[in-house]
Amino acid sequence: MTATTDGSTGALGPRATSASGPTDTTTLPAADGDLRVAAERATARSVEHLLGRQDAQGWWKGDLATNVTMDAEDLLLRQFLGVQDPRTTEAAALFIRGEQRADGTWATFYGGPPELSATIEAYVALRLAGDRPGDPHMARASQWVRDHGGIAASRVFTRIWLALFGWWKWDDLPELPPELIFLPKWFPLNIYDFGCWARQTIVPLTIVSAKRPVRPAPFALDELHADAARPHRPLASVTSWDGAFQRLDKALHAYHRFAPRLLRRTAMNAAARWIIERQENDGCWGGIQPPAVYSVIALHLLGYDLDHPIMRAGLESLDRFAVRREDGARMIEACQSPVWDTCLATIALADAGLSPDHPALVKAADWMIGEQIVRPGDWAVRRPGLVPGGWAFEFHNDNYPDIDDTAEVVLALRRVGHPDPDRVEAAVDRGTRWNLGMQSRNGAWGAFDADNTSPFPNRLPFCDFGEVIDPPSADVTAHVVEMLAYEGKSHHPATRRGIEWLLAEQETTGAWFGRWGVNYVYGTGAVVPALTAAGLPPSHPAIRRAVTWLESVQNEDGGWGEDLRSYREEKWIGHGATTASQTAWALLALLAAGEHGSEAVERGIASLAATQCEDGSWDEPYFTGTGFPWDFSINYHLYRQVFPLTALGRYLHGEPKALATRSGVRQGI
Repeated sequence: MTATTDGSTGALGPRATSASGPTDTTTLPAADGDLRVAAERATARSVEHLLGRQDAQGWWKGDLATNVTMDAEDLLLRQFLGVQDPRTTEAAALFIRGEQRADGTWATFYGGPPELSATIEAYVALRLAGDRPGDPHMARASQWVRDHGGIAASRVFTRIWLALFGWWKWDDLPELPPELIFLPKWFPLNIYDFGCWARQTIVPLTIVSAKRPVRPAPFALDELHADAARPHRPLASVTSWDGAFQRLDKALHAYHRFAPRLLRRTAMNAAARWIIERQENDGCWGGIQPPAVYSVIALHLLGYDLDHPIMRAGLESLDRFAVRREDGARMIEACQSPVWDTCLATIALADAGLSPDHPALVKAADWMIGEQIVRPGDWAVRRPGLVPGGWAFEFHNDNYPDIDDTAEVVLALRRVGHPDPDRVEAAVDRGTRWNLGMQSRNGAWGAFDADNTSPFPNRLPFCDFGEVIDPPSADVTAHVVEMLAYEGKSHHPATRRGIEWLLAEQETTGAWFGRWGVNYVYGTGAVVPALTAAGLPPSHPAIRRAVTWLESVQNEDGGWGEDLRSYREEKWIGHGATTASQTAWALLALLAAGEHGSEAVERGIASLAATQCEDGSWDEPYFTGTGFPWDFSINYHLYRQVFPLTALGRYLHGEPKALATRSGVRQGI
């Protein structure tokens, strides 16, 4: 098990002194000079704090908090494989109990509404840990579940976990035939039509769906059913897409009963080969927890013993997703973010005025260069002739480098005065070429694949757990455009197409949607600096509209916040409790738009200075990152440190300068 990397206290959550919402206590210093002094003091303390958190190898990594389904499914996996141990079970239960709210429910993000599937999975996990149905906290949970439709109303993934123990019928789940692996790449619903995270999960689940295993249930779950009939969801109209795919699912259920044994066995073996070929050097799959869990189950069902090297490495990799608190609780990270955290920390420190040749920045650059991926991955299915050169998000994920990390790593490397500039140049050149080659047909960029825009995967009855395709997004496209501009390619045809796409995607309000961060504040905070870096003047109408919108949603305390419910409810767009990271995003946009001396900027800077902790950090219980908008939310514990420092640095030292004057040859890449 790994200890927490999130600061010296070892705590997973916010300090007890964290604010629970916006306040109106932040006031501006009496004069501009006082504000600058406050900003300089906050910057110096933040730099010291961040430098103190760097690993000896050069990387940074904050804890990545999601929700208790990660912890519940870890216990369910151990129960399924027969590898439970009391210490792990009690540590997980301690964390899960600590996340329960007074009404007996669990949410998927801090301050969010109760969530049915999370509550069911947490309840089952606590029962595995020995909590009894009659215990007050359990009775409150089960009553709420029954009142909200019971197990029958939960998401597919929850019911799959329950089916593994006979608590739900396999016949009542959407079918995922392993023959899917044979569909050609041009055929609708082939595995490469799915985003990489969904693809890595679906392939092993086709084996699980075909095998339909049932382990002896250690107890009944009658208390979680709304009624004994366990009603099915009604079919949609046959003329609708949902209705068509529901009837396709019925046909696949019929096929399950008559599938030729040889074909099915061949398909499962092909799926197993696909899984094994994609296991990373550290034993994980894709650097994320869900594919690893289902890959272990799938291979075990095909006869792989738990002592087999593949299985042993897979199980050991899952242990590395565990973070232990000082109180003994154990939280499972869905993923780990060292490359992302390291490039953002490098940018923050450099923009805050740290010398480019500072040993910490050189060490970070060395580590990042060593993480560059120089072999093809699944992205090559759509771009077979492209030379590799991207970076992944995690320690180990060579199959799935991503465009966003690659852009930010290049921006980070360019800020470092490395003693071997040729080494940096080679890495940057290769990363830039790879990102250019991953541009989608519409001129924008997705996260992991090019042109991953099929309309069909999200229609499948199975896919009710969040986004399963990877279309281009404004935030990723903005980061690439900013990187290309910084490389002196503002007039490159790819950059111009990206700019045109971004301008067309601006909302009527003046904001941009945020796919990978919450939400319009994140999207706008990414796009405006990219557009100005690429040459759009601050007077451009799109920039002015963005400034007007940001000013209109600033909180009374001078900061900014946006709740995750903005993905579902219009009234939350641009609104929520102030957070350090979202305040910083808004400031990055306003500073890039030339608003340095504006009241909005000064109030925002004052807010950051006033809310900083004594150790130079910031508290932030609210979730400002996403895996899937609304459906899977993330609290990146380093966001609250790196983005405020970046904003403070740019307030004090100005915008980073592009390299157009340093190397005209880059224009031709």
